[in-house]
Amino acid sequence: MNIYAYARVSSHDQNLARQHQAFLDFGVERKNIYSDRKSGKDFDRSSYRQLIKKLRHGDLLIVTSIDRLGRNYNEIIKEWERITKNIQADIRVLDMPLLDTRTKENGLIGQFISDFVLQILSFVAENERQNIHTRQAEGIALAKARGVRFGRPKRIFTEQETDAIESYLNKCITLKEVLRALNVKQSTFYYHLKKYIFTRKISP
Repeated sequence: MNIYAYARVSSHDQNLARQHQAFLDFGVERKNIYSDRKSGKDFDRSSYRQLIKKLRHGDLLIVTSIDRLGRNYNEIIKEWERITKNIQADIRVLDMPLLDTRTKENGLIGQFISDFVLQILSFVAENERQNIHTRQAEGIALAKARGVRFGRPKRIFTEQETDAIESYLNKCITLKEVLRALNVKQSTFYYHLKKYIFTRKISP
């Protein structure tokens, strides 16, 4: 039996050291620790894919917490079944002792309890996601009713900018002259020029 561990953080500026230390304290060899710096929305992660190829019947996979495995509980349940049912390896979640599929003295109770707890976690997570979406929708509706406008505010051009842009559009001044008048780079000017033309078209 081999013991593997999987660590994950969402971005490159986050630290994996605490998860790695927990694995070393548990007795996992450093060479058997796999890590990803990527979002947990799905399982399309390079190190995780390498780890799954290594897992064999009877092996043990360690994660510090269930959200290090992933964020989407529907995807977690599918992956959990893939590991425990198809590959027939075990999983141990360090911060939740009930999530330990290793069989106990009285048979398959470890697997049963882990599956049951995972289903409950999935229900709670999905319910919370729905509540968040409901609260967000209600908040947006209330804000709109109060006259709050969402999105980037419209670019307001000063009289000097308007004169300079109009002069350029009417070919009264050159590109070099309008850049000097507005004190901007060419790329910045073209960006705002598009905004200005769009604003002018929709103005009453």
